[in-house]
Amino acid sequence: MEIKIIAVGNLKEKYWKEASNEYALRLSKYTKVQIIEIDEAKVSSETGAYLEKAKDEEGQRILKKIKANEQVVLLDLEGQKLNSLELAKQIEQIFIKTSTIVFIVGGSYGVSQAVKQRADLIMSFSNLTFPHQLFRVILLEQLYRSFKIINNEKYHK
Repeated sequence: MEIKIIAVGNLKEKYWKEASNEYALRLSKYTKVQIIEIDEAKVSSETGAYLEKAKDEEGQRILKKIKANEQVVLLDLEGQKLNSLELAKQIEQIFIKTSTIVFIVGGSYGVSQAVKQRADLIMSFSNLTFPHQLFRVILLEQLYRSFKIINNEKYHK
């Protein structure tokens, strides 16, 4: 079993890196964890055409990191909302079908239509917008929580 997280952008502050590394370490007890950072596209203007070009550029980089047999979960504001128990169940069901789940955290402009089409599941953690660095830590914590739930271990309340 492997969890692959493809995230647009890098963790810059030391405290985000430490938190991310801590949850990745905790997760490693249950599954292999791979975090792939994709460079953000450079946007010279915030007009629609430039933003679409940036999303397409990032989308191409994301899609190159995904293998055909991997199940893809896109994290997007418009996705399905699950609670922690439902997320754990979803992860368990996906691992019945495949050995790798890819979670995609898009850039600040969203993701391309091609990435949305490749996703097997589009999920949202909240109606709120989070900074990408914080969201990566939230994702890792929720994945750790899911494995604790799956293994009937104390952590989730």
